[in-house]
Amino acid sequence: MRSLRLRLFATLIVATGALWLIAAAWIFVGARQEVEHVLDTRLQEAARMVASLVASGDMTTKPDAGAPAALPALGGYERQLSCQIWSFDDRLVARSSGAPDEKLTDGGAGFSERVVNGEPWRVFAVQDEAKGVRVLVGDRLGLREKLVTDLIKGLLWPAALILPLLGLLIWVSVGRGLKPLGRIARELGRRDAEDMSPVDAGAVPSEIKPLTTALNGLFDKVERARRHERDVTAFAAHELRTPLAGLKTQAQIAAASNEPAIRDKALKQILSAVDRTSRLVTQLLALARLDAGATQLAPEPVVVGAAIHDALELSRAAGEARVEISTEASSATLRCPREPLILLLRNLLENALEHTPSDGVVRCRLDADGAALELSDEGPGADEGELPRLTRRFFRGSAKVATGEGAGLGLAIAAAAAERCGAQLVFENRRDRSGLVVRIAFASSSLTIPAATAA
Repeated sequence: MRSLRLRLFATLIVATGALWLIAAAWIFVGARQEVEHVLDTRLQEAARMVASLVASGDMTTKPDAGAPAALPALGGYERQLSCQIWSFDDRLVARSSGAPDEKLTDGGAGFSERVVNGEPWRVFAVQDEAKGVRVLVGDRLGLREKLVTDLIKGLLWPAALILPLLGLLIWVSVGRGLKPLGRIARELGRRDAEDMSPVDAGAVPSEIKPLTTALNGLFDKVERARRHERDVTAFAAHELRTPLAGLKTQAQIAAASNEPAIRDKALKQILSAVDRTSRLVTQLLALARLDAGATQLAPEPVVVGAAIHDALELSRAAGEARVEISTEASSATLRCPREPLILLLRNLLENALEHTPSDGVVRCRLDADGAALELSDEGPGADEGELPRLTRRFFRGSAKVATGEGAGLGLAIAAAAAERCGAQLVFENRRDRSGLVVRIAFASSSLTIPAATAA
């Protein structure tokens, strides 16, 4: 059953019917006990009443008394009660109209049950020793069952009539309760693919608010992803257009010039533009992989020194600056995904090497607490106001804007890779000289330093 309305309707109808049946069974058991108690009490009262009449009257029990006297019928439910008076010598002295000829019971005083003429009877007997008679008053158990059955029928017949009306009310009530879902569905159905505005959750019931909240959260994520994709596409088109235009211009110069020096210079410019374009494409692909979660996230032990060397081999940064790795950093071990760590170190090292003079040094070491890896360069550093924005996508510092270098993706890729590694990046300018320090803070359990090295 896929319809929520039908499912709720069936559940409520079944639950209501089950409760009604349980209530009817409970009433049946209770009513039966009460009816038996009331009718047994009536038997006692009727028998004692007849016995008192016999005691106060002149009812003969002699053998020549003739035919048994007729007693008035004891009123009741369809002439339910029957009365007999028997002498101690088993002679029927009197009986009520409709009472059977056969003795109702052979037991002593009190209650007893007996089958008379094929019917079960319940009988109460009273003995009068002075008169020498036994008064027997009984009723048919079948009539008792009929009383209880009629009572239950009186309860079930209204239920059978009310249940369809109750079902109609439940159906209408469930439909009204589900109207907010239908309204939201119609609102979403009228939207076009570009409309990512939040769903109005002001008038919906509290049970549906989690659904609208989740939908609005999804719309927000999709809208942010679409904006990001548009930004990446627009910026990539802009950044690729410049080197491609340069490639075409330099190729035209090389083809049109007959001077070797001019051709060589044009070819060098072509190679530089190709390198820039290749690096931009590589960065965009790396960023796309990180955004898509394609990078392997399984943690594994990675030696920091080996990871830095691997990152340097993959680096495309120009310049001849040296990279120094401290002994502690070289032997330290990180437990994190290897591929994002290499990508993180590669982009940070490329950024540091690009800004460091050819005779400068890029240093990699652990901080004083041994919980973070620090990379420091000898470049111009960054304006203090730009430090919080260095990891924004397509943000280029004032130095790069002035030179026209970079696409503003390197540090953004580094920040995304750091997130995959469970680390955080902190940027600050060097205090001893010009340059930038990048602090990669890992979780306290991720970075391990060998005991001999630490000592």
